[in-house]
Amino acid sequence: MAHKHYPLLQSVDSPADLRRLDKSQLPQLCQELRDDIVCECSENPGHLASSLGAVELTVALHYVLDTPTDKIVWDVGHQAYGHKILTGRRDVFNTNRKLGGLHPFPTPVESDYDSFVCGHASNSISAALGLDIGMGLQHHVAVVIGDGAMSGGLAFEGMNNVAGTDNNLLIVINDNDMSIDKSVGGLRRMLVSLNTGRGYNRFRDRVSRWMRRRGQLNVVRRGRIIRMGNALKGLLGGGQNLFAGMNIRYFGPFDGHDVESLVDILSRVKDMKGPKLVHLHTVKGKGYKPAEEGGSVWHAPGRYDVASGKRKETSGNGPRFQDVFGATLVELAEHNPRIVGVSAAMLSGTGMQRMVDAFPERTYDVGIAEGHAVTFSAGLAKEGMVPFCAIYSAFAQRAYDNIIHDVCLLHLPVVICMDRAGLVGEDGATHHGMFDMAALRPIPGLTIAAPMDGSELRRMMYTAQLHADGPWVIRYPRGYCGCDNWQCNLEDMPIGTGRCLKEGEHIAVMSIGSTGIDVQKALAMLSEEESLRVAHYDMRFVKPLDTTILTKVLACRHIVTIEDGCRSGGLGSAVTEWLTDNAYKGTITRMGISDHFVEHGTVAELKHLTGLDASAIVEQLKKLLHL
Repeated sequence: MAHKHYPLLQSVDSPADLRRLDKSQLPQLCQELRDDIVCECSENPGHLASSLGAVELTVALHYVLDTPTDKIVWDVGHQAYGHKILTGRRDVFNTNRKLGGLHPFPTPVESDYDSFVCGHASNSISAALGLDIGMGLQHHVAVVIGDGAMSGGLAFEGMNNVAGTDNNLLIVINDNDMSIDKSVGGLRRMLVSLNTGRGYNRFRDRVSRWMRRRGQLNVVRRGRIIRMGNALKGLLGGGQNLFAGMNIRYFGPFDGHDVESLVDILSRVKDMKGPKLVHLHTVKGKGYKPAEEGGSVWHAPGRYDVASGKRKETSGNGPRFQDVFGATLVELAEHNPRIVGVSAAMLSGTGMQRMVDAFPERTYDVGIAEGHAVTFSAGLAKEGMVPFCAIYSAFAQRAYDNIIHDVCLLHLPVVICMDRAGLVGEDGATHHGMFDMAALRPIPGLTIAAPMDGSELRRMMYTAQLHADGPWVIRYPRGYCGCDNWQCNLEDMPIGTGRCLKEGEHIAVMSIGSTGIDVQKALAMLSEEESLRVAHYDMRFVKPLDTTILTKVLACRHIVTIEDGCRSGGLGSAVTEWLTDNAYKGTITRMGISDHFVEHGTVAELKHLTGLDASAIVEQLKKLLHL
């Protein structure tokens, strides 16, 4: 997109160009940058509201720091569109999230200005501390942590290490009171209440300079002074400060949209020795009225008309797995008072907002804290509740130990609903749900199911709560649920059983989850004679496997497994293990994602590239039919 309407932005090809501007020009640059993001995202959808709220702090940081020699670590990465545009990617920003275009989140693979990968949340402080120490404290390292990322446990682990390590880290909290949905918990209340007066900081600076002149400000004494100062600050401010007792100097809160003041503040604190934290209040969606008024909806709004703020309908709309999940959970909860819902900052994304509306007292949003969500659910289950814990598959990777140690060891009836399983599309490698089946299959006593469509999801959820005697994982993809008439009767599904969707004696295709729909499309593309020779089984369960089906297909010459996850360790591996143990004599073809990370693009594009679409299945079947 042309930038002729943005004269200042057009002059900035790198942060070095930005630093040549007069400070008084920065408000205009921020306005142009914000307008550009709004305009670009209207046609090429992405994460809009978070980046709008971070415009001024982005400009101020690049203005004050000598990037890329100095480092900025973003957390979470969907705040960083302004950063991308200012760091040499302005004229290709229209390729953001497209196949072969800019990555959806900052990554060092793409730019030297991107110091670390940041697709998920809460890793920034730990990574930045390593960068700071790894560079020998020779350059500035700044963290921008916000949009709920401070609620993740790793952020506090990193903060604890920062407090006890010699470093010069600059931590900027982008406090917009939001993650994707509104932030929750005690940390949010604490950040809202924090305040620091200028008088205190002047007093503290005078004491520090006095001790430095006398050579008495070593690391130990500095730590004691900072702890004492933070405690004094808490007394003067009339409240408790989370950072009291830590060796971290706290400044703020400040207006995160006053770019000239931010430049002054960051200029004063950046060269201070030891770790320091600057707390900024920002507004998610700042500068674009529809996004300001609806931060959750406009987090990733899709296409929209800039002038009216009206979001555009996209083709292929229909009931989503997330809609089916939310509606079914409410229906089950109406009849089972033991059912509760648990979300990790994804009430709207997972569809659990319906549970909030119907049973607010039985729904818990724990923030961006997936490990805690699982262990909290385990505690609920231990006392007789049936928690449905909804987490995106890629985010559940952070809760792997919790699933094993806190849920499965005690065989507790926690139902983990893994949303966004398989290929998620434009969010790319950090967000694909590729590894859950392979990672979870070895865990004893865990039932792992994957519905082919919305009706099957309903039946699996019903079965999981009906037989609440052990842990379940139900995995399903983002988007359309594969059927318009999903509101079937709730029926018990025998655990560990699949279903035959089509008979055939030459080839047996065994699919899991929504890949079964692609198999059906492929079978429809075969000739009638070819199709008659192919059987199709929807396995429904990765664990336990349906051994009745497996025994039946021993008579087939060829067996094909297909899954929307990594090929190693998932359904194909499980089936191959069983067939090998039972002396199968035919050929086995495992279709899945090979041993590599998949980048970003539409789901259809990525299925084609990974050989998982209907045309790839047809090609494989034709090859086997002629053997």
